[in-house]
Amino acid sequence: MTDTVANPPASGGDSARGFLFAFSAYFLWGLLPFFLKAVAHIPAMEVVAHRVVWSVPIASIVLLFLGRTADVRKALTSPRTLLLAALTAAIISANWGLYVWAIATDRALDTALGYYINPLVSIAMAAVLLGEKLTRLQLAAVGLAVIAVVVLTIEGGGLPWLSLLLALTFAVYGFLRKTLPIGPSQGFFLEVLILSVPALGYIVWLQAIGQGHFHMDQPANIALLLACGPVTAGPFLLYAFGAKLLRYATIGIMQYIAPSMVFIIAVFIFKEPFSHEQAIAFALIWTALVLYTWPMLRSLKVTAAQ
Repeated sequence: MTDTVANPPASGGDSARGFLFAFSAYFLWGLLPFFLKAVAHIPAMEVVAHRVVWSVPIASIVLLFLGRTADVRKALTSPRTLLLAALTAAIISANWGLYVWAIATDRALDTALGYYINPLVSIAMAAVLLGEKLTRLQLAAVGLAVIAVVVLTIEGGGLPWLSLLLALTFAVYGFLRKTLPIGPSQGFFLEVLILSVPALGYIVWLQAIGQGHFHMDQPANIALLLACGPVTAGPFLLYAFGAKLLRYATIGIMQYIAPSMVFIIAVFIFKEPFSHEQAIAFALIWTALVLYTWPMLRSLKVTAAQ
């Protein structure tokens, strides 16, 4: 997934094409747990490495088609841009690794919670790091999220570290990604290009010691690992195109599509345990998100009435 605050959309009106792009991206992210279940027999680090390596050619083709290669060439000559891109790449790869591991170990509910909490972590970071003043609704939303974490901590006998790490890595990625002086599709290519060096080295090493899963006598594994490219790059690029054609309020509300789908899949299809305490925590988070999203909804209503 990607962060809606990482690359804010234009402030103009919404486009039907932009809505289709963004909805497709979030819908595909919502279905991602099914694919990750299919590769659950492969270690998470190996899956992430293949996600990186096979995303590079797809991102390259898109940049060539759009004629945006000059931006990447310029970025490759800037040490500051490369350093920042390497940092954002490392953070998003950590997020991917946590997500892949969580689905494989039957913790999809934790991932849904993490991505629900993410926007609340983002506004809290903005208050702490940028000195932005929170509105009363935002303060109430953050407070409810804290209460939800306390409930889960008491219920589980420890912090819900997986959900918090997913939310935090995603929020930090979005915060830093805003400062990367390059467009979303170009930035994605630069990040996977940087990550492809260690990722390819890791894959080659696994194959050399006989622990890799990319073997000619295992066509199913080869197909799954090759699919990591489009599964990773496709939704991100769809989101990047859609975000440019939608207002911030619209894309901000749409970001709940994916975690809502993951929640439904986890409870009703994967049959993960869902305790009363978890129900209370999710209810608190959903209430917090209503408070957080309410100004966006009002903005959409006002614009629609004009």
